[in-house]
Amino acid sequence: MTAWARALPLIPSILAALLKAAVTTLEITAGALAIALILGLVVAFMRRSRSALAVLAAETYVQVFRCIPVLTQLFIIYFGLGEFGLRLSPLTAAIIGFGLNGTAYLAEIYRSGIDAVHKGQAEAALAIGMTRPQAMWWIVLPQAIRTSLPPIGNYGIGLLKDSSIAMAIAAPEITFQATAIINQTYLSTQVYLIMTAIYLAMSLPLSHAVRLLEARTGRGR
Repeated sequence: MTAWARALPLIPSILAALLKAAVTTLEITAGALAIALILGLVVAFMRRSRSALAVLAAETYVQVFRCIPVLTQLFIIYFGLGEFGLRLSPLTAAIIGFGLNGTAYLAEIYRSGIDAVHKGQAEAALAIGMTRPQAMWWIVLPQAIRTSLPPIGNYGIGLLKDSSIAMAIAAPEITFQATAIINQTYLSTQVYLIMTAIYLAMSLPLSHAVRLLEARTGRGR
């Protein structure tokens, strides 16, 4: 009996297991992206602060987290914190690890978006009586976020694919589950093809949405 003949009766159960794991993949992606979106904005503001200490702290954070592989960061969070009595589940550790790593990248995206807004707009806001925080919140930031949306979307797509690294800490995402199924069935080609189809089904809508954002921002909407 060929591998394909053996695989046919197992495909429904394999597909069900991988789809369940795909939900975990989406949870990691959504949770990490939410952390990165919020903390990235905080770090971007710190880098533009008048406080030299805040600027130094933000720049140090960005450099450290961008220069250390995300896999190393996951190991530190999952295994390292356990040495101090703080034991996180693989899913929680993956969300926190990817979120903290993504914060460094999104902080740079936010910063470049803010820098792209002409300084004259903030100066005009100050001239009509706005405070600096008001000018940033109501005038500069909306334009900066619009400019930053396409690269943020591209980061989200990359995060969805990179979440497979979480299998190294036993997070039950799709690649981890696929490996477990292959170890049981020895149907590597069939399982990987199904996994590829699921990744495409998750990534293609995101990719299409990013292209729409790029088109809209390119037209100045």
